Amino acid sequence: MAGTNRSDEWLSGGPAVVLVEPQLGENIGMVARAMANFGLSDLRIVNPRDGWPSEKARAAASRADPVIDAARLFDTVEAAVADLRYVVATTARPRYSVKSVIGPAEASDKLRERMGQGEGTGILFGRERFGLSNEEVDLADEIVTFPVNPAFASLNIAQAVLLMSYEWMRASGAAGGRPRVESPPEPPAPKEDLFRLFAHLEGELDETGYFFPPERRPALVHNLRNLLTRAELTEGEVHALRGVIRSLRRGAGAA
Repeated sequence: MAGTNRSDEWLSGGPAVVLVEPQLGENIGMVARAMANFGLSDLRIVNPRDGWPSEKARAAASRADPVIDAARLFDTVEAAVADLRYVVATTARPRYSVKSVIGPAEASDKLRERMGQGEGTGILFGRERFGLSNEEVDLADEIVTFPVNPAFASLNIAQAVLLMSYEWMRASGAAGGRPRVESPPEPPAPKEDLFRLFAHLEGELDETGYFFPPERRPALVHNLRNLLTRAELTEGEVHALRGVIRSLRRGAGAA
């Protein structure tokens, strides 16, 4: 993906992302990159196997340095979430639990609602090899299960964080909730331009005998006008269509 436009605002905030005993610095870096893409900035790391700080993490973060620089290290999951009021635990696989199980979209909506009330929130992500333990899941308020292929539930940490980060961006309306790149809106053509198109097209079709038998003309005109109206043609598109009609007329005359 292309690099960041340095004139754009750097989004930050959102729920804490808590990585429990991640193994590789590269995985932490890819998590930071996923977070930065979607405006999350609070990274908390519990007992990383290869220690911290990590140059491998920084390299894999692909310039998501603000997330890496602000990352905090904790000895236990309890310490990492102690200041939070609402925490969800992620897993790709269903598991037995008395806790409610929700999807990532619903979880993100709840995270947004809780943060809107001034509550600290967080998302737990487990180890690369076996995820979160039951005891760690017990520390969360709800479980988030991803809607993956039941025969192949194998998300890595960065993929899981990316899914939740995307849903957070969508739910929070950050950056207006809009795609990164948009086409400028163009309003529909004035009705008078559209009516001239109707007259131009119908006049040409009259001459070619399209409206046959004559008693079918009102129904056919009705269908054509509905089609063109539903298209919400812009002024440029109306002019282009009229040019096409003129070109076809010239071609027919040459033949």
